[in-house]
Amino acid sequence: MIPEVGPAADPGQDPDPTEWQRLDPRNLLLDPVKAVGQFLVPAVIAFVGLSSRDGGMPWWSVPLVVLGAVVFGVLPWLTTSWRVTATQFQKRTGLLNKTTSTAPLDRVRSVDLEASLLHRVLGLSKVQIGTGVDDDRITLDAVSRERAADLRALLLARRAAQTGQELPAAVDGEPAAPTPPPAPDTQLAAIDWSWLRFAPFSLTRLVLLAGLVGLLAQFGEDLPFLDPEHLSDGWQWVRSVALWLLVPFVLIGGLLTWVLIAVTGYVVQWWDMRLTRGQGSLHLTAGLFTTRSISVEETRVRGVEMREPLLLRAVGGGELSTLATGVGSEGVTRILPPCPRQVCVDVGHDVLAAPGRLTAPLTAHGPSARRREHVGQALGVVDLAVLSVLPVLLTDISWLGWWLPAAVLVVGLPWGAAVAEASYRHLGHALAPDPAAPTHLVVGHAQAARVRTVLETDGIIGWVVTESWFQRRLGLVDLVATTAAGAEKVVVHDVPRERAVRLADSATPGVLTAWTA
Repeated sequence: MIPEVGPAADPGQDPDPTEWQRLDPRNLLLDPVKAVGQFLVPAVIAFVGLSSRDGGMPWWSVPLVVLGAVVFGVLPWLTTSWRVTATQFQKRTGLLNKTTSTAPLDRVRSVDLEASLLHRVLGLSKVQIGTGVDDDRITLDAVSRERAADLRALLLARRAAQTGQELPAAVDGEPAAPTPPPAPDTQLAAIDWSWLRFAPFSLTRLVLLAGLVGLLAQFGEDLPFLDPEHLSDGWQWVRSVALWLLVPFVLIGGLLTWVLIAVTGYVVQWWDMRLTRGQGSLHLTAGLFTTRSISVEETRVRGVEMREPLLLRAVGGGELSTLATGVGSEGVTRILPPCPRQVCVDVGHDVLAAPGRLTAPLTAHGPSARRREHVGQALGVVDLAVLSVLPVLLTDISWLGWWLPAAVLVVGLPWGAAVAEASYRHLGHALAPDPAAPTHLVVGHAQAARVRTVLETDGIIGWVVTESWFQRRLGLVDLVATTAAGAEKVVVHDVPRERAVRLADSATPGVLTAWTA
């Protein structure tokens, strides 16, 4: 039985959200197209496979597959309804097995809007309602763009009312005055296309290039121009005639390919990016083909994290994420693309509503921590030199001799010392704004990327002290602040043992009283 829905609204009038209503009628165009796309690949494989057998596949099977996909695509519109009551958001789905999903309004933590290219052509949006419980969300796949924006505003306003903001009451039987409209959102950041210069220095899309190389390696033997005999002949010609041209050609070609992939990916992901604050939430909107609008409740944001990968740091860039509970991937939501470091700092301070946290001076961890950094880097170089001996022992490449491991040591040891010194300079911690009355724990560390993490002390729910055998000999520990936000922990690396206990006791007074007694 299909759920009852409310009466149709008058033309030009929004439907009453308290009445049961279906998805937008344009969903009848959206879902069948999506279903056909999902059926297309397996149908083609089945058609080709069966056609290759005796008798082949009947011609009428193709329209039958398309008709089945269309029927399955229409069912969601017929069997899905939703409404907003005074205390809950409710959604009904199912034809034979019915499911009712509810979200208490005071538990709504995020209302995200997403629109693929097909959604945008039809003027629709996907609404995802999160309650902060794992990654489960209630999804409305096809709501008109205007209705989706109104629904998000309604749910966020109702959430604020349910969590402590009193609604106006009726007086002498007269209806209560209408709730004033919410204040307009405040913009914290917007895309600046001069930031494109940072795209090639961020390696987050290196996985795409690796995937292309892997695909070429997987199917390369089937391509006629990649036949082993042709490749062997071509290599012999290059060695004899134009070897000196090959290296710069490959380097320049690879560099141009990487720049093209990085810039294209940057534009597609961060097109029309806007970060705003309103109705107690942070709203991030971005995307060229698929537009995503992500909401993060500010009361759930427990801190921020600024990352400066090695190449990005060399050109003065960085990335910024929020640490929140119950939203995003492991509670970490990127709110800025690769951009100037100062932009990350300014936006981070705006999000925290606490200036100076990302630039607070850090307390160094002392000579033992520095020595550990240098020894670790030196051992890594030695391991690499040992591994470089294997090609000499296992192959007949005699011209390598022992030059390769020697070169690794000569070049690697000074480089490792420089990396160790840089890592130590960024290693440290602080309690801001004042160690006597701290509101935030600030932690810095660096290896390949320099990371500055700021966590509210109110968000710390416990401490874990760990030490390896090598750390114990140096009197160092790793102090782990456990939290429900982000990756659920913030680690202070290689801090002296006594200082670690004092830091934990200062950040959360009384928790480690027995240790400090």
